[in-house]
Amino acid sequence: MSGHAKVVTPTPDGGFATHEVAHHFKTAEQEYQSGKLAFWLFLATEVMLFGGLFAAYIIYHDVYPETFVAGGSTLNWKLGALNTVFLLTSSWTMAMGVRASQLSQKKALVGYLVVTWLFAAGFMVVKYFEYSGKLSEGVGPGYWFNPVPGSHYAEVLEGLPFPNLFFALYFTMTGIHGIHVLVGMILIGWLIVRAQKGHFHSGFYLPVDLIGLYWHVVDVIWIFLFPLLYLVP
Repeated sequence: MSGHAKVVTPTPDGGFATHEVAHHFKTAEQEYQSGKLAFWLFLATEVMLFGGLFAAYIIYHDVYPETFVAGGSTLNWKLGALNTVFLLTSSWTMAMGVRASQLSQKKALVGYLVVTWLFAAGFMVVKYFEYSGKLSEGVGPGYWFNPVPGSHYAEVLEGLPFPNLFFALYFTMTGIHGIHVLVGMILIGWLIVRAQKGHFHSGFYLPVDLIGLYWHVVDVIWIFLFPLLYLVP
């Protein structure tokens, strides 16, 4: 990062906007490092949030193993694997987008961001089909857990203690994660708009870098959720 108050990097792509460092920072480097540190602190709170959910899952799994084994067997691991591919690939395209912003490659940056957004959308479409299938069979979180008599879910969960417990955690964990994916899509969409206007280049790419970090954390959380919910029970 440059230490000048204003940063602009002319490149063959052209059309870049000048970035003016916020008044409370002395240099662009200070602005960058402060933003990075603050964002890492925010990400730490995200890890604590999901850490608590993972702990709850492990504890209840230990107390009611048969319920969790039965509940996990009803999930479609192929759809979970497809979503894993979507997020892992989107993590790579996001990383390439950050790299493109650092090299002042505007067209490449926009392209990588658009592809990342599309993979995220694909993830949410798959979750829609997963959720709608369960809800149509009366399998939902809390109040909405009332399996349709004679359905596959009713047969698998019959006679088990607290049969709704697995799905309460499933919907809570994947639901909160899904909200994070939606927030990521909004942020990436914002980046796309700004990138098209030439706001990001080798002299200023902090927003791309930070949202990239956020997206990687969202992907890492799913890497833990997928085996825990779809494979391990």
